[in-house]
Amino acid sequence: MHVRSLLRKGILLLCIAICSGALAVWAASSGVSRSMAPYIVDAAQAPNADAILVLGAYVRPDGQPSGMLADRLETALRLYEAGIAPKILVSGDHGRKDYDEVNAMREYLERRGVPTENIFMDHAGFSTYESMYRARDIFCVREVMVVSQGYHLPRALFAARQLGFAAHGVAADLHPYGGMPRFAAREAVARAKDVLYAGVLQPKPTFLGSEIPIAGDGRATHDR
Repeated sequence: MHVRSLLRKGILLLCIAICSGALAVWAASSGVSRSMAPYIVDAAQAPNADAILVLGAYVRPDGQPSGMLADRLETALRLYEAGIAPKILVSGDHGRKDYDEVNAMREYLERRGVPTENIFMDHAGFSTYESMYRARDIFCVREVMVVSQGYHLPRALFAARQLGFAAHGVAADLHPYGGMPRFAAREAVARAKDVLYAGVLQPKPTFLGSEIPIAGDGRATHDR
């Protein structure tokens, strides 16, 4: 009986811990979503910025952007053509020779007519938080227009604003996407993590380096 009693207590404590963790994640995610909602704007009401920051997403094995990433690039292109910012900063994962988000984004924008000198590349944007940190410290961006899907924007804007940006965002939801329940669940956990990262700890990103001001020539960031 004593063993059974201990087992029941252990299960109860485990359930309490799981429920408490889930509640904390929900509270953090909901808080980020509510607090950042005023800064998500329609393209027609987008304020001017130093740069339009396009956050990376999956690139196919043939080097072409996934549907989600292509929609981010199309939205950024529309903002650029509307004169919202003179430069576009593409930030993503280029940590391996065989996987390159940023050159895929640059080439897409160049094919659509954006001058190459107006495209800056952040090769070490390994996470949303790191993309924002490096935009501030490497590219000297102070007013940023972030482009991503609507489910992702609150976390991106939260990180930017905690790091001192005047940040707004435009949602790039141009098509329906498969797997959204999975993305949403993962995003809730990521928001809770970034409340700690951006709101409290503010650790340095994986890589920093010399400043490459966004006001200059984007070709300084090109590796090919």
